[in-house]
Amino acid sequence: MVATKKDSRTVTRISASDARGSASKAKQPAAKSAPRKALLSERKRSLGPLGAIGGYFKGAWVELRQVHWPTRSATWSLTGAVLLFSAFFVVFITALDAGFKFVFEQILGN
Repeated sequence: MVATKKDSRTVTRISASDARGSASKAKQPAAKSAPRKALLSERKRSLGPLGAIGGYFKGAWVELRQVHWPTRSATWSLTGAVLLFSAFFVVFITALDAGFKFVFEQILGN
């Protein structure tokens, strides 16, 4: 019995859906994009370091457009949670410091 190995070049496309179950508005690549990609990669190589820097910023911009940014209310609620936890731990550490100071003063007899 011979086990067959799945081709590692196989691409499976998945699309995300929102809470309503509708598919996302992802653009599907054109069928003739392979020769164009090769042409674009040749053009990038010919531009040298400036093309590479431009490609970096273009890719960064594409990634930033894909980020799901939180709403203003979610941002404020998360900021409030961070401030609340920070205040709690400031009080907790201060209480521990005062407690240890008291214990060491009792031990040393000062």
